[in-house]
Amino acid sequence: MADVNRGNRPLSPFMIGPYYRPQMTSISSIMVRITGIASLGSVFLVICWFLAAATSESAFNCFNDLYGSWIGNIVMLAAAWAIWYHMLGRVRHVIWDFGYCLDVETSEKMGWGMFIGATVLTVLTALVFLIF
Repeated sequence: MADVNRGNRPLSPFMIGPYYRPQMTSISSIMVRITGIASLGSVFLVICWFLAAATSESAFNCFNDLYGSWIGNIVMLAAAWAIWYHMLGRVRHVIWDFGYCLDVETSEKMGWGMFIGATVLTVLTALVFLIF
């Protein structure tokens, strides 16, 4: 049997610090998962709004006032960013599934593009909602 020295090597790649440096590809992949869960939470908030509208006028006014406040606007802006980021992450994976842009340099640029693209698309979405 080979002499394996298991005591001197890191136990997991998730040991951030001297053993593992997070890369853009891993951060963007983790963020796609986080934004997927956040998008599910925002859908839950919209369903609550619809249920309040179906229940009574006072319940609807309560939820509508909450969503129309500055806290509600921030939550909905964050939800829009999460949806855009998750969508761009899915597009990135479709590109990878076709076998394109698999080298590390291009993948890192695509990760930065997802962060920047989601931010730009969120600002455009907010501007559209302000105009209309």
